[in-house]
This record gives sequence, C-alpha cells and structure tokens, in this order.
Amino acid sequence: MIKFIVVAILLILLFGGGTRMIVAGGAKSLNLGDRLLGDGDGATLQVAGQSYGAGERNKLNIWVPTGTKKTDRLPVIVFLYGGGWYSGARDDYGFAGRAFAKQGFIVVIPDYRLVPEGHWPDFLEDSAAAVAWTDAHIANYGGDPDRIALSGHSAGAYNAVMLALDPQWMKGAGSDTSAIRGVAALAGPYDFVPFEKGGRADVAMGDIRPIEKTQPISFVRADAPPLWLGHGTADTVVRVGNSQRLAAAIEKAGGAATLRTYDGLSHNDVIMALTGPLSYKGPVLAEMTDFLRVATARRVTPAP
Repeated sequence: MIKFIVVAILLILLFGGGTRMIVAGGAKSLNLGDRLLGDGDGATLQVAGQSYGAGERNKLNIWVPTGTKKTDRLPVIVFLYGGGWYSGARDDYGFAGRAFAKQGFIVVIPDYRLVPEGHWPDFLEDSAAAVAWTDAHIANYGGDPDRIALSGHSAGAYNAVMLALDPQWMKGAGSDTSAIRGVAALAGPYDFVPFEKGGRADVAMGDIRPIEKTQPISFVRADAPPLWLGHGTADTVVRVGNSQRLAAAIEKAGGAATLRTYDGLSHNDVIMALTGPLSYKGPVLAEMTDFLRVATARRVTPAP
C-alpha cells in the first residue's frame, strides 16, 4: 500500500504540476520529480556546466560520491541520455548521476548536439569529445582516467555503443577506444534499418550512404570493450531484438557481450528502475553496476 501511494505521488509530480517525464522520443525536464526520484543522500553535484568543447551544447555535469577528494581514484561512468537525438539535457538526469554516484562512481553527464542543430554524426562527435575530455581531466575531480566506462539509454545507448565499436569517433576526438573499459547500455537502437521515411531516425541520420555505416551492429569486433545490454521485453519504442541481435553478433565475432532482458518492462521502465522509489521494477541498477565494477576494476601489473 505504501509503495502504491509513493508511486501515485510520483506520477502526479511527473505528469502534472509543471513537471515532465522521460518519454518516448524525448527526454523532458524532471524538475521536482527528479529530486524525489534521485535519492540525493550520498551523491553530490560537483560541477555544473563545464565546457568540453566550443559549442553551446558542449557542456557537462559531474556527480561524485559525497566526500570524494581530488586525490581519490574512483571508477568513472560517462552517461549519455536518450531522447531520440531530438531532446534531452544534462540537468534532467540528476537522478542517474545520483544513482551511480551513490554506488561509488564518478558520473559525467554531457549534453550533445540534437536535431535540428545536429544530425549524424554530430551527436557521435560530441559524445566522443566528452569522453576524451573526461579521460584528460577527470583526475582533477577524484576520478581514475584508466577506469572509464560508458553508459546510456535509448539514443544515448546508441551513442555509447558506437563509440566503443567504431574506432573512428574516439580517434577523431584525439583519443582511442582503449580509453573505454566497458559499456552498460539500456534499450538502445543498434540494428534498426530500414528507417521509417520522415521518422525521427530518418531525419536524425540524414542522407547517409551507405546506411549501414550508421548501425552499431556493422562494427562488431572481437577486441571491442565488453558490452552489457539491458532491454525490456515490453519495449515498443526500441524493440528488444536490437539488443538480442547485437549481443549475438558480438559473441559470434569472438567479443564479450552480456544480454539481460527484463520481462514486461517498457522503454521508460528500464531507465526509471535506476531510481530508488521505482527500483522494484527490476534490478537494473544493481546489475549494471555489478558489470561496471568488473569492467573498471584496477588492472594488476604482473610482477617482472
């Protein structure tokens, strides 16, 4: 009964009273709902609006476990939000920053160019630039540049997986895919051609030929960073087959991919399950962080 009341209050906050919710095709401001969903104790917004490039949207926020010192060397997550490449803002994802920071991670949440200002590959170039900035500067905030992983939801999951699989994006940002220790991605589109003519993906991707170069599944390789792919079986926005096909292709190529499907969860359920009050939807946060801890574990140098 108490759980029902809490969820009812959250729904009122999220869908009424001036607050907005993460919805299919767009991430909208959570405002008060974000704070309530975030479970803020134990996590601190250390930096807001740090530039990582020259563009107006080349800014990022950094969340840290409360009490983090500059001399710490904590594992790092660069979290890329969804929104169909049409909408989203770093300030709307404090709940994700808090959730991961409370688990002991430094969390970097960058903005990136969106339609209509940006199209493919602008959002990939910006995402790569944010990761390269993190690699170069995160030690100043208590993070370990040798322990960086990526995460994301929906369009952000696409961005994260593309950076890990196709080396050109990190190289273009002056870095390398070796900077990425792993990717934990939720409900991403990885194998989604043909595009619906005039649809969001069609417009966001632009007139790219061959179209296969926009698809993460085209770049599977044995030496890619390990992937953890989470997806709800009731997702009607990005079908679960995207994750299933990518995981199978990675394994066939000799790489490492973990597929986790959540029965009955929708496109939005899997990201909202990161929050305390809605964690009953599934063990998404626990399973993602279990993977990310292993992926970002300190490397042991063999004795000579």
